[in-house]
Amino acid sequence: MAVVGIVPAAGNGERLGASEPKAFALCAGRPLLDWSVDVLAGVCQRVVVAVPAGREHGPDRVRGGPSRSASVRAALLVAPEASTVVIHDAARPLLSRDLVERCLAAVYEGWDGAVAAARMTDTVKQADRDGRVLRTLERSSLWSIQTPQVFRAEVLRRALDVDEGRLAAATDDASLVEDLGGAVRVIEAPPDNLKVTRAVDLELAGSLLMAAR
Repeated sequence: MAVVGIVPAAGNGERLGASEPKAFALCAGRPLLDWSVDVLAGVCQRVVVAVPAGREHGPDRVRGGPSRSASVRAALLVAPEASTVVIHDAARPLLSRDLVERCLAAVYEGWDGAVAAARMTDTVKQADRDGRVLRTLERSSLWSIQTPQVFRAEVLRRALDVDEGRLAAATDDASLVEDLGGAVRVIEAPPDNLKVTRAVDLELAGSLLMAAR
């Protein structure tokens, strides 16, 4: 039995405005990707990274697919030994070992998957295409889903065995597992498990990482 980490890092990160793919942008003096890989390497037996074309050099680097979940599938294909899979976005560099281990513990308890998440604190409204508010949602049961996302490998393999269109439409890997009827549990993440999307996020993440040194 092996725990394998997968980092989908093939996106270009246009909203960040960097001159290179987002996962390779510098954050606190290191490529954004390296922060996540370091934490995963302390928990997983192996970490496979799906990267943009032309960056497949080095061990456990594979070419990513046209979508996030396609990149996950490409990485999982080269890790047939995996019994449990930990997927984490390179764009969340403040990953903690504790959060990974709590997600793993849920899967070991019998869940098909476990996903890091934050409770919704803002008022959430549903609107139509014209912006007209249709209703206000009850936020007490709503969660904003993050990574890591941990799955039993056999379930994830079946979930990813769909066409490219379905992979491209998936907002996360948990939704594919849910489509199979898989049982997925949310695990509350710490407030600093932020995602780098824009330049201001990169600056904030870098400051937090430097302060933690």
